[in-house]
Amino acid sequence: MDEQDPREDLIETVFRNGTVTTVGILLAFSLGFITHWAANPIPWQSYHLVAVLPILAGIALQMRALSLLLDIKSLQRRVYERANRIFIAGLIFTACGVGLAILLDFFDIATKSALPGAG
Repeated sequence: MDEQDPREDLIETVFRNGTVTTVGILLAFSLGFITHWAANPIPWQSYHLVAVLPILAGIALQMRALSLLLDIKSLQRRVYERANRIFIAGLIFTACGVGLAILLDFFDIATKSALPGAG
């Protein structure tokens, strides 16, 4: 039998609180980006879904990570590490979506400014 002290598998509360703060701030930035992009004057096209879907999936993963971290069970190392992995995956999805959104807007603006008589 494993005679391991249960306290060894716990993380410090202060450390977890810092992680919760970080996740909350980055989630707010992600939500702010999607809100700002939705208000963009460039009309939405169906190809924008290529960027929107990873952003929304990333936001959902970040929200899941935050909900896991807010639970008292997140003081257990395995729960905390799982929440961190979910958060990092969400951050990667969101960053890829944001990059795609920037590229799509750039190409949309470049295409419109290249039209004859548009300048």
